[in-house]
Amino acid sequence: MYLPFSTADFNWQQYDKARPFLMAHESHVALQRLRRNQPLTPTDLIELERMLLEAGGSPELIQEAKEKSHGLGIFIRSLVGLDREAAMQAFSEFISGSTATANQIEFINLVVEELTQNGVMETDRLFQSPFTDFNAQGPLGIFPAATVSQIVQVLEGIRERAVA
Repeated sequence: MYLPFSTADFNWQQYDKARPFLMAHESHVALQRLRRNQPLTPTDLIELERMLLEAGGSPELIQEAKEKSHGLGIFIRSLVGLDREAAMQAFSEFISGSTATANQIEFINLVVEELTQNGVMETDRLFQSPFTDFNAQGPLGIFPAATVSQIVQVLEGIRERAVA
């Protein structure tokens, strides 16, 4: 599994404890906002931190997760993923009502799958396998440069909504 942050020295036992707890509480409004790609409020972040504490995390481990993932929302979204419908909506302009090729549609579907699984995606990931399996240049070999810039903007917007 690709994670949007460095995993060096990360306490995976706590990670494994937090994921089932969060999934069991997926109806919580803060988690719903996070999964649906809606902007988080400061209150949402307080609630998410409280949930991690309730799951058995210590304040030190939560701080470590915040630092290594560049934000609590990004860390938690990496555990619970992004709702598939929210990811599809974010990229809908690239495939609906256009003359997208089969490779372009498949490429966007791979991006959506990555977001569904990992919650966020670093833009440099577009230039790694499996995205380079379509073309050695990654998205630049499949889309015009302006479209690649738009894809990057969408990915950055998805990340920003998880930060609050």
